[in-house]
Amino acid sequence: MRPMLIDSHVNLHAPQFDADRAEVIARAREAGVALMVNISDRLSNFAAVRAVAEAPDIWCTVGTHPHEAKENPALNAADLLALASDPKVVGIGETGLDFHYDLSPRDVQAQVFRAHVTAARESGLPLVIHTREADQAMGDILEEEYARGPFRMLMHCYTSGAELAARAAALGSWFSVSGIATFKAAQDVRDVVAQMPADRIIVETDCPYLAPIPHRGRRNEPAFLPHVLDKLAEVRGWSRGEAEQRTQDAFFDLFDRIPRP
Repeated sequence: MRPMLIDSHVNLHAPQFDADRAEVIARAREAGVALMVNISDRLSNFAAVRAVAEAPDIWCTVGTHPHEAKENPALNAADLLALASDPKVVGIGETGLDFHYDLSPRDVQAQVFRAHVTAARESGLPLVIHTREADQAMGDILEEEYARGPFRMLMHCYTSGAELAARAAALGSWFSVSGIATFKAAQDVRDVVAQMPADRIIVETDCPYLAPIPHRGRRNEPAFLPHVLDKLAEVRGWSRGEAEQRTQDAFFDLFDRIPRP
């Protein structure tokens, strides 16, 4: 069987898709995208996230983005685990630290992030991590928490530095590559992609954000995923077929609640 295209990080519940969500999903399938993971941005929005995952080829996560951490600073692992019992939930997050926008206080971001780590550890589900301009703090928390007990993690849409990438890789982290890797000014991102563990790389669109070249500036959608995969293949020196197979294998190794084809 030919390897499948998998978009590991979509935000199809976002209001940018309210007018044509069904058509966007249909275009993704026409482009060969066989599976998608719809990512939770906050618990208060989980019903909308989960509704998209009613489709047989769409799964979802449960979690609170660092921007939204202030919504529920007392969030605990039990809150996450209760929702993660849903069989369509395949990951914990998106969670992490964002010191670029600081839309939630940094101490609250860290507190909520650690609750997600506990939920990932206890559930065995992978932790989907957002990190921006927080390399030192992120690396320290990951190492501290991993020392308390292992958990699986994904550094999603990775654009941070080589040092944090190395620290995360030493803990067994997976990495996902997004449309940013296609941007002309993103050579530093491509340099890090070239050094990622070959068996732990997956791809994503992060739609509706970060549309890859040649669609940059437009609303992103899963149908644009082949452009990301092609750039990954170029950076790693892989054929298109090899990139498809490697990213598919890495995806199912990580998101192992989803049955392999």
